[in-house]
Amino acid sequence: MRILLAFLLIVGLSFYVMASSLSRMVGDFLFEERITNDRAQLEILAERLSPSLRGRDMDALRHEMLLSGSEMGGRVLLLDENGKVQLDTHGTLNGQLFPVSEVKSILVLGNQVDYGIRDVQTGEKLDTDSMLFLSRNQGQWESYCAAAVVHESSIIGVLLLISPVDAMMDRLYLLQDQMMVIFLLVAAAALLCSGAFSHWFTAPITGLRRGIQRMSKGDFSARVSEKGSGEMRELARAFNSMSEKLETLDQSRNSFVSNASHELKTPLATMKIMIESLIYQPDMDRDLRTEFMTDINKEIDRLSTIVSDLLTLVQMDSQSVKLTRENVSIAALCKETAHRLEPIAQQKNQRILLTLGDPCDLYADKSKLNQVIYNLMENAVKYTQQGGQIKVTLVKEGRDALLTVTDNGPGIAKENLPHIFDRFYRVDKARSRESGGTGLGLSIVHQLVLLHGGAIRVESEEGKGTSFIVEIPLHQG
Repeated sequence: MRILLAFLLIVGLSFYVMASSLSRMVGDFLFEERITNDRAQLEILAERLSPSLRGRDMDALRHEMLLSGSEMGGRVLLLDENGKVQLDTHGTLNGQLFPVSEVKSILVLGNQVDYGIRDVQTGEKLDTDSMLFLSRNQGQWESYCAAAVVHESSIIGVLLLISPVDAMMDRLYLLQDQMMVIFLLVAAAALLCSGAFSHWFTAPITGLRRGIQRMSKGDFSARVSEKGSGEMRELARAFNSMSEKLETLDQSRNSFVSNASHELKTPLATMKIMIESLIYQPDMDRDLRTEFMTDINKEIDRLSTIVSDLLTLVQMDSQSVKLTRENVSIAALCKETAHRLEPIAQQKNQRILLTLGDPCDLYADKSKLNQVIYNLMENAVKYTQQGGQIKVTLVKEGRDALLTVTDNGPGIAKENLPHIFDRFYRVDKARSRESGGTGLGLSIVHQLVLLHGGAIRVESEEGKGTSFIVEIPLHQG
């Protein structure tokens, strides 16, 4: 609003200065034109009257003055070298002295012509510049134009033309009126255009400001309209993108806190029930007591695993995890992991098949890569039915190592695939808890692969198994 007012003030002042300058220029032109015309006519008349005045031919003088005065539209006075009126076309000043400055300028100072504007009532002489700023009702004005009557290089008299300037002033007032109307029209147009421009220009900014205010109050669902100029549209898009990411992050955080609380609360509640049973049943059977204590120990292990996984994720989120790099063979890690999981696979009558086409040596963090491989292969063994098969394939593709862990288990529903790497996300919550899963393993795997500059994706179809594909650059930056 302040910018708009400042703009209007600048436009108004600029137009006022322009209008004043134009009015002054037109006024000066009209006065100059009037003065030039009066002087030219009066000088011609003075030259014609010079012989008659020298010869005192009053009849000829009177006839010529009456005729010329009628043509020039004013009152003509003929004064002698002493400033006394010899002839007045109105006949009221004959024989009287007429000591006005225009006459004195010729008789005393020796000028050939002089011009002035005077008040009809008071006779006060005004500067022509001030005429432009007089009120319309501020008196009436007449022009006094005096010219020397010369005979043989001597001034023998003065010819004075007194004529009204009302017509000229009316033209000036009309010009001022027109300029005022134009000024008001331009001001109104500028106001409308400025208002429209201001609304068009500031509407996106206002919307963006309101969106920021909503976001500052915790409302991350705030979105703004992507309108305006190219830069404003890009800014609105950037804001909406940021707002969407913050909303997703906020939802993820809330979900994470809720899930973490639930995951921590579940083993605590189980342990509390068991411990209370031990407290309030001191004569409990020895075998049952041992079973309770064993279950409590398992819940403590599970709680410890959850806390450990949470700490790992927190460290990764804060980017405080450092990679301890050394020469690593991914093929060797796959063999080692398969050897460790073989007893579990044999219990379920499963087979782990390794197809290692390249050792895929690289300079990376051995323990973290081992955690990635172990987690993926353990999940395959854990969630594949009795008699299932787990295939581990390692090949080199260009500058990357491509590791694929495939099982022929129950698979994952299509709607669950986009969330498979979310924290605490479980496809089958009941089975996952029974198997001791925390719902954080794949999230950790995903973060560890990203730390090595790689990528991981999942392909699955219900009833046909699941494949996890990991791509890791062999030349680590």
